[in-house]
Amino acid sequence: MFIPGQLISLITFPGVVVHEWAHKKFCEWFGVKVHEVKYFRFWQKTAGYVTHEEPSTFKQTFWISVGPLIVNSLGCIILSVIASQTLPESSLNYLILWLALSIGAHSFPSDHDAKNILERSRSHIKNEGSIIHYLSYPFFILIWIANKLSFFWFDFIYAFLLFQIGNGINPIF
Repeated sequence: MFIPGQLISLITFPGVVVHEWAHKKFCEWFGVKVHEVKYFRFWQKTAGYVTHEEPSTFKQTFWISVGPLIVNSLGCIILSVIASQTLPESSLNYLILWLALSIGAHSFPSDHDAKNILERSRSHIKNEGSIIHYLSYPFFILIWIANKLSFFWFDFIYAFLLFQIGNGINPIF
């Protein structure tokens, strides 16, 4: 079953918003000036974006690029824990489930983000490259594969797996 990406983005817009927010926050945390943020755009090829100055270090590039993977994944898990504490058939439960899966499905960095990491690694390998720079190659390949598999709903499978992790956590409260 084929569903256009714009429709998926519309249905899962909270995940797009959190994804872009994560990029913005990691820019701020690592001292990279943000020029413009579009948290969500209806019926556009790119549902959201953050434009920022060129990071000056590999560390900045890496963390800005992987920020959504961290924030969205943790957000999905945390919301799953909360959902497990609500009444199973309640409106609140369904709302939290939708938020969790929407946020989790938008965890993966874009191909552009992964490419930024790879390009920065290549330039550092020529000079003072470390093992971290070499590990960027398999990371790029994994993100590229994950993004291509989104055609087969891999991003939602990932979100569901995160949800299962969160659902299995027994909170103290």
